[in-house]
Amino acid sequence: MADTDALFAEHQRGVFRYLCRIVGQPDAARDLTQEVFLRVARAGVPDTTEGGRRAWVFRIARNLALNHLRDGHRRPQSVELGDSAAPATQELAAALQQALAALPDVERDIFLMRETAGLSYDEIAVACELSVDAVRSRLHRARQQLRQALDAPISQQRQGGVRIGRGDGHDEFS
Repeated sequence: MADTDALFAEHQRGVFRYLCRIVGQPDAARDLTQEVFLRVARAGVPDTTEGGRRAWVFRIARNLALNHLRDGHRRPQSVELGDSAAPATQELAAALQQALAALPDVERDIFLMRETAGLSYDEIAVACELSVDAVRSRLHRARQQLRQALDAPISQQRQGGVRIGRGDGHDEFS
């Protein structure tokens, strides 16, 4: 039981952030996070390294998310972003949401496990049942696709300047 409690304390926030981005709904992500740790408690913690246990928890989370989406819960049009990734404007936030949603599922999962949960390549490989080389390749591909999709919105953001609200209805650009 202590192992289960420790895994919950260490990984609950990362699992929740990851699931929020996959299912796009905080309430569903909370329910799925709870289900992840119920399954962890029922199954018993495997006798492996800390990284192996972390990857095991995220494999459970990924499988539950895929089942959730497959069982008729559509992927949302937008992927919820956390406070840690707050873009400069709503337009850029929308572009980022669309770019993430447009990624193939595996690339999106790998990218989010790396960037939102901080998993290592080895942990992601175990969680996604891929080789480490496949993780590197797919992560590289996801980053390229995101750069390409975000190039125009970021360029527009830079050219247009940053909008500063003065509070009197007359915004300025700097």
